[in-house]
Amino acid sequence: MARDTPSTLHQRIRTDIGERIRSGAWPPGHRIPFEHELMAQYGCSRMTVNKALSPLAERGLIIRQRGAGSFVCHPRVHSVVLDIPDIQAEISGRGAAYRYELLSRQLRRPDRVEMTKLDLTASSRVLALTCLHRSNERPFALEERVINLTAVPDAAEADFSRAPPGAWLLGTVAWTEAEHRISAVNVSRFTANLLGINASAACLALERRTWRGDDQITCVRLLFPGEVYDLMARFSPTPTGV
Repeated sequence: MARDTPSTLHQRIRTDIGERIRSGAWPPGHRIPFEHELMAQYGCSRMTVNKALSPLAERGLIIRQRGAGSFVCHPRVHSVVLDIPDIQAEISGRGAAYRYELLSRQLRRPDRVEMTKLDLTASSRVLALTCLHRSNERPFALEERVINLTAVPDAAEADFSRAPPGAWLLGTVAWTEAEHRISAVNVSRFTANLLGINASAACLALERRTWRGDDQITCVRLLFPGEVYDLMARFSPTPTGV
């Protein structure tokens, strides 16, 4: 069989990786081989490997993280303006020191609102968590999260006193769909004190639900002091009929 030329080898590498992702052999969050491993496997240069991986990243099949490697992205059923943020990564990416506090943890039955949001029955069990994220010791976000233990039973045993639940879920559960709701709100005096702001100050509220297939995984409300967080999206017009 004729040996691949550099111009076709990158296409074969890209096809091989794409097929493994689409077949499920490499699930969401799976680390694909490092560049030097692909170079050895295919007998090619780093430039050829980069040429193979770049289109996969552009199409949203993989995410490339400097120093950590490339990982299979979590699939999306609908196009969304916002991705699911990893707060720790965002804070560290700004060059700030991250610190996390678990304020409360409850294993309990869902209330009426949670039953509606997570499509649960009164006999279901949930894990309710309240967490505070700090940037350079300054309050950055208050997280109020409920996890559906029917969909994610392992969450009941996870140690969220050390690791934030959002990062744990991103690394553990392959989500397929997410819904965001964004609003500007005023908060109670108690919440304002936790965030280190005046009770009259506006906060950005980001409410999110995530699914895995038909199962609703979690609902979370993140409250940010208005001056420390913003949302930005860059997008292009979608051709008519697509």
